[in-house]
Amino acid sequence: MTASSSPPPAARPSPVDALLVVDVQSAFVTGPGAVPDAARLVDRTADLLARARKEGAFVVHLQNDGPPGAEDEPHTPGWELHHPVEPGPTEVVVRKPFDDGFRETPLGAVLSGAGVRSVAVCGVMSEMCVQATARTALERDYRVVVPFDAHATQDVPAVPGVCEAVPAAVASRVAAYALGSDAEVTVAAAAVTFGPPAVD
Repeated sequence: MTASSSPPPAARPSPVDALLVVDVQSAFVTGPGAVPDAARLVDRTADLLARARKEGAFVVHLQNDGPPGAEDEPHTPGWELHHPVEPGPTEVVVRKPFDDGFRETPLGAVLSGAGVRSVAVCGVMSEMCVQATARTALERDYRVVVPFDAHATQDVPAVPGVCEAVPAAVASRVAAYALGSDAEVTVAAAAVTFGPPAVD
């Protein structure tokens, strides 16, 4: 293939003004309960965090409150956020009792108050909390970017007579595509750019 016939480089998406880091908690990225390839997820989410902070984007760490006895039961080691938080006017933690980060939490008010219009969503689990939060963001008319290499889940076990096991990578990809064409789901984490929320 000659230089003149080479395909153009993929366009970089326009900047987003908020990063939602969904449930990157110790139980899900360390130890025996970690998602497959947890090191990659941690690397990608750490990079997104660093660049979002540098560019002045709004950062929300969503932290799941699991039920008693769960690996993410509040105030247990597995519940702790894996990435250090830098609390301040542009970085907050929002605890949540459901998959959807907006349900019965202040997330909607927090984003609205910060002037956020677009979000990048990363974390775990792809088909549960990541998808549910991204879907509600779409319903609330946010522009939503879900970097394909910055969310993860567990393998889906086989069910005899129903289906074979589904590898985690496949489950993650299907979960993102199920959001529909309004979400940007084929963008690599490294291609996501950030900027501060616009001031009206």
